[in-house]
Amino acid sequence: MVDITHKISTLRTATAKATVIVSLQATIDAVVNNLVPKGNVLEMAKTAGLFAVKNTHLSIPDCHPIPIEFTSVEYQINALSIDIIFNVKTVYKTGVEVEAMHGASIVALTMYDMLKPIDKNIEISTIKLISKEGGKSSFKNRFPSAIKAAVFVCSDSIFAGDKQDRSGKIIVEKLEVCGVETTHYEIIPDEIDVIQERTKAFAKENQLVIFTGGTGLSPRDVTPQALEPLLETRIPGIEEAIRSYGQQRMPYSMLSRTVAGTLGNSLVLALPGSTNGAKESMDAIFPHVLHVFHILKGKNHDTK
Repeated sequence: MVDITHKISTLRTATAKATVIVSLQATIDAVVNNLVPKGNVLEMAKTAGLFAVKNTHLSIPDCHPIPIEFTSVEYQINALSIDIIFNVKTVYKTGVEVEAMHGASIVALTMYDMLKPIDKNIEISTIKLISKEGGKSSFKNRFPSAIKAAVFVCSDSIFAGDKQDRSGKIIVEKLEVCGVETTHYEIIPDEIDVIQERTKAFAKENQLVIFTGGTGLSPRDVTPQALEPLLETRIPGIEEAIRSYGQQRMPYSMLSRTVAGTLGNSLVLALPGSTNGAKESMDAIFPHVLHVFHILKGKNHDTK
């Protein structure tokens, strides 16, 4: 299966449709009046669909086991057609469109099985996805020009040439994937005055100023101390999202002093210096955090 461990959970919804076409009005009448010999077609088919949607991963090899948290089945009868509208909701890392289509398909097959003794010309038609929400397409942020970022690696050892930087390069790669242009990348020592000078200088021309390193508890980890006096507005939600995401993956994330806040129209972030810490922090909040630039312009959360 596709690796989804890096994804965040969001509300995911999907609606699928399947159509059963019968050949006789008498068949429709039997369904509506509950006269089909095998039983109540609409209720039996609905039950089958509810079982099916929860077990989609057992039938479709690449589907992940998903906690299905809401399902509904609706019927629309028009002449000799019975439309099946299948809705699914969950809060998870991946979508439920296949689950909705699988559920609608099984409802249709169950109806076929129950009606075939009284109608030999039943047809299952048009199994398709009607809508889905909650994935990347639901949270796209569009900007008239590229978001610009400056990335700084805070590390005495890397600055001295004793180690190679990996976390800063991972941040730059993630920004590129998100359509953010990195205008400046630099390795600096763990010095409060250097960090503050770079922040004030580069926040004027870049919407993002990102530091990696110096967020731990050692005496030379001073990035939070350098940034906190400069920030005009702290954004605890970003900090909480990063730590919560990391804590779900390794137990030491709670010790990181991640910082997020604004300076002018720039978002300033202080992320962990470890390779995994930087990667997971970026995965936790990007690209959704870019929505902050709409909010800073006075727009609401519905703005894409």
